[in-house]
Amino acid sequence: MLVGTDPVRSKIRESFARSPVDALLDPRLAARLERLDVFSRKILSGKLLGERRSKRRGRSIEFDDFRDYTPGDDLRHIDWNAYARLDRLFIKLFREEEDLALHLVVDASPSMDTGNPNKLLFALRLATALGAIGLANQNRVSASVLGRRVAPKTLAAIDASPPAASSNQLPFASLRPLRGRTSLHALARFFAAALDPSASTNSEPLSLVPAPADLNTSLRSLASRGLGRGICVVMSDFLDEPGVDAGLRALAATDPGVMDIYCLHVLSPGEVNPELERDAGLQGDLRLTDAETGRAREVTVSPALIARYRRSVDRFCADLRARCLSLGLAPLRVTTDAPIERVVLDSLRRGGLLR
Repeated sequence: MLVGTDPVRSKIRESFARSPVDALLDPRLAARLERLDVFSRKILSGKLLGERRSKRRGRSIEFDDFRDYTPGDDLRHIDWNAYARLDRLFIKLFREEEDLALHLVVDASPSMDTGNPNKLLFALRLATALGAIGLANQNRVSASVLGRRVAPKTLAAIDASPPAASSNQLPFASLRPLRGRTSLHALARFFAAALDPSASTNSEPLSLVPAPADLNTSLRSLASRGLGRGICVVMSDFLDEPGVDAGLRALAATDPGVMDIYCLHVLSPGEVNPELERDAGLQGDLRLTDAETGRAREVTVSPALIARYRRSVDRFCADLRARCLSLGLAPLRVTTDAPIERVVLDSLRRGGLLR
């Protein structure tokens, strides 16, 4: 577990205090992200005109194509020059430019704050990279952290929602929509506080404190407040004792047709193959404690048990993928030993999220 020792925690806190952006996003990778952009599989309608070419034809000044005139079309869009040459009526079509909303959701439940490398830190770094891409392309980027609340004493110091103390009982913390490269610091600072509740800079205090709730409850609560229009990327291990079917169904039901949802399934190498954790003491007779519930169970780690466990993990991953696909959600599995650069530049591009 990443946060198991004070020296590790102190090192993280110091790096966040110096620069949350550099702590979560390698400057060398940041330079390579400039030529990428997020991509929606659906025709989405933004709130504001932006710098993106939409799939939707509209009313901009950039010509795109012709189509035959049909009764009821706006006569102002008829190409009269083509009519004079061909004696046929054509309507001029234009490529409309619109903004795109990108909502980044990171699960910060106890099970995510485990693993080697740590799953939560990996998800936050990946979310920061995606946020940098969205901000560089003038998209509206917002963020939510499940299982965390904004500490009441810092509500007045930041632009976070919900702003009211009564609303702060929700099992997640959200950051208002941001736009432009200069907003990357605010996004990174928000994510940094999710990993280390005491992480802050001297001039910009921010603290996110645990908000105990199961993953289903958090996802349903987030979905009930509306995700708006655009792309939503949920990063989680999707580990929840009753399963996450209710939470996935709630996500899928949010504004069908206008919200493109990606589910990034984050696992550590040791979760996939426990044999990798032998050097850390995962062998013989052990007492294992559930990170989510705190319940303990005594087990004897043997080759047969590991084989049975790996079959269960494979079945869990396959079931989660199948359920996501059946609900119209896009699943993608990543492990925390994969370099963030490779995940962004390879896996997410092949998965259709980036281009």
